Amino acid sequence: MLSETAYAKINLALHVRKRREDGYHELETLFAFVDHGDRLSAAPANADSLTTQGEFAGKIDDPLDNIVGKALAALPHGAGWAVTLEKCLPVAAGLGGGSADAGAVFRMVEAVHGLPDDWHVRAAKLGADVPACVLSRPCVGTGTGTELAEVVENDLAGCPVLLVNPRAPVPTGPVFKAWDQIDRGPMPAGSLREIALQGRNDLEIPAVAICPVIADVLAALRETGPFLARMSGSGATCFALYDSMAELQAAADKITNAHPGWWQMAGKLR
Repeated sequence: MLSETAYAKINLALHVRKRREDGYHELETLFAFVDHGDRLSAAPANADSLTTQGEFAGKIDDPLDNIVGKALAALPHGAGWAVTLEKCLPVAAGLGGGSADAGAVFRMVEAVHGLPDDWHVRAAKLGADVPACVLSRPCVGTGTGTELAEVVENDLAGCPVLLVNPRAPVPTGPVFKAWDQIDRGPMPAGSLREIALQGRNDLEIPAVAICPVIADVLAALRETGPFLARMSGSGATCFALYDSMAELQAAADKITNAHPGWWQMAGKLR
């Protein structure tokens, strides 16, 4: 039996530079990963299968067409695997949940069979975030997010992080379409912390216009005293970084009391 965590992805910064002729966007983004997420397990079987469970399992309409199945189909892994996915991360939430699941499959295959030399190409065909989720280490993504460079100085390893989602799914396409096409400049260089603090998320304004409650989440997080609070990806999940676990716990308790219906996940950056 294999098991792997599909680490929640957050975009510490996300700079949108231009809209391309192919409909995609040129990005500069800083990927980081939380030490919690979905959980996958797999056992040898005569054919591939996927069983889903957990709080958000019902949001997966067709398990056979899930990105986990597509990841299995993209890699040699023997006769088949029976995979169980515990879906802990909300769907369409800016956390790369499906991409993280695919990344976990790649790492499980790597542990048993190794990965083919072109694994990056295979991963990118499944989604722009998948190559970064395979690594699940801090890295800068450029192009559509698939061209990766690991961050040399990870001075946020172990940093307490709180994720909050108002249980409002936000599809990625409409948010990118609503971007105003203004290039606000490149992402800065430096350590992970420096890039995060000096960076921004260019999708925050269009996402708030589509899903106004995101602004409420950000305001609630900023009232808890983090050194950084920002929306991840195209929303609706927002994150806050703290200097201590005590501060994080106090923040989580405060938000739970004020907004008991919001989803939360507390952890540390990898």
